[in-house]
Amino acid sequence: MREIVLDTETTGLDPATGDRIVEIGAVELVNYLPTGRHFHRYINPGRPVPADAVAVHGLDDAFLRDKPPFTAIVAEFLAFIGDDARLVIHNAPFDIRFLNHELTLTGHPALPWSRALCTLALAREKLPGAASSLDALCQRFGVDNSGRDLHGALLDSQLLAEVYLELVGGRQTTIAFEVVASASPDAAAQSAAPRRTRPQPLAPRLTEAERAAHAAFVATLGEAAVWRRYGAS
Repeated sequence: MREIVLDTETTGLDPATGDRIVEIGAVELVNYLPTGRHFHRYINPGRPVPADAVAVHGLDDAFLRDKPPFTAIVAEFLAFIGDDARLVIHNAPFDIRFLNHELTLTGHPALPWSRALCTLALAREKLPGAASSLDALCQRFGVDNSGRDLHGALLDSQLLAEVYLELVGGRQTTIAFEVVASASPDAAAQSAAPRRTRPQPLAPRLTEAERAAHAAFVATLGEAAVWRRYGAS
């Protein structure tokens, strides 16, 4: 299963009032494992960046002036996310709304909402009543976010990928049991990990009366009894 953990930074809160994306960061997971592939682009929004937005992500007009517009990176972005990978996003409605606004402006179909998995909603479902910001989740799961002085789309998507894996059950999301065929029971025993011995043996739990009763019962089963086969009585 392929998933894309994604984050955007914007000039404001509402694309309907002219706000635009200024940064996209995304990392790829396959079967809940990071592949090392990522997508990261700064984008010229074609409008001034308000001071309050700059305070959040640090991307001002001077920095973004020579960056490409969304129309120049859209094909590369769509190729990276593919047609059916799940999009894992913290507060997904916000980012999907901005992405679909940009896609519509450049003549591309909008992303279906069904592709998005909102980790904010997932965190609130799994941890009711707990703080669910990305920073709070990093702290809860021991994810190092010490480099997050400002919001950054690539860094935030990398942090979110680690948080997401914890939310879905840690890095081992399923338990699979593998049956290994072997030539004999002895071969299987030899391949097993060695067991540690106790520093002090456990005290016996059977009374002498119970031992005697068991021995009398085994005697009634004959020489083929499994207890006799393995030397137990």
